[in-house]
Amino acid sequence: MFSNPEFRVFDIHGHLPYKLLLSPHKLHESVSNYGKERSERMRLSWDFPAPEETAGEAAKPLIERWVDELDKYKIGGLNFLTAHDNDKLAEQIAGYPDRFTGFACHPIESEDAASELERAVDELGLRGYKLFGPLTPIPFDSPSLDPVWKFLAERRLPVLIHFGMLGHAGGIVHHPNINPLAIFNTARAYPDIPFIIPHFGAGYFQELLHLCWSCPNVYIDTSGSNQWVRWVPYELTLETLFRKTYELLGPERIIFGTDASGFPRGYPYRYLQDQVRVCRDLRFREAEIELIFGNNARRLLHVPWGSEAGHRNADKAGNEGRS
Repeated sequence: MFSNPEFRVFDIHGHLPYKLLLSPHKLHESVSNYGKERSERMRLSWDFPAPEETAGEAAKPLIERWVDELDKYKIGGLNFLTAHDNDKLAEQIAGYPDRFTGFACHPIESEDAASELERAVDELGLRGYKLFGPLTPIPFDSPSLDPVWKFLAERRLPVLIHFGMLGHAGGIVHHPNINPLAIFNTARAYPDIPFIIPHFGAGYFQELLHLCWSCPNVYIDTSGSNQWVRWVPYELTLETLFRKTYELLGPERIIFGTDASGFPRGYPYRYLQDQVRVCRDLRFREAEIELIFGNNARRLLHVPWGSEAGHRNADKAGNEGRS
């Protein structure tokens, strides 16, 4: 898949088990059934395994199953964004610092958000912050959040914020913070913070491009099936997403991810295959492909890049992208 035999993919977007409360109220049975039906249809469409097909594997510790998955597909590293809490995430990845990194994930509106983030970084070794726009009840530029942004800016730590549709069918499609432009004032006020927006904006691609045009510290994460392109009122494909993103940003601000989120599905290797194929169809240079599929994430997370050749190729592509 890659011409450089020393290059290994680094995936910015994975999840350990966590609870995502999309509504304070229990969903009506008809909505829950609707979500289950659509989820099953997606599983069949992508040929993901049913739970009973790999039930025996559950006896192996979760993080070891992820190590096996990375080895199986020759993935260099995976960054987990969520777990049940920050301590559990740090505990899970502690034994494999060369394969896994992690982000803190806790409500930014909490009074102790800044102190918890500092603890997660300085004591637990986490390397960034994960937020959900449609689950954040106050504006991102609220003065009460300044301590969080100032800490992130001082440390130049990345923040990955989910905007757009959230959850499966029956999930959130309307919220004051669902649009990527909700972070505009903050991104412009704190240019030292790398803001990563996943899934090409998950339904808000135009708004995300506008945000990236204005703010050089905004990055686009490619993760997931990106099936949301079917639910916009104009024709949009994965190739279009990559082409237009590349035309605006160049290769340095595009970061590969899968949204890998557990078993029995395991690592969704097909997402990687589809995205690499699109980049090759668009005639991206090899050094640019290595930036997108690993080295951009390594740079933001301060993960070693491996060979000196990898450094030189990434630097060359970066310089060409800025020219």
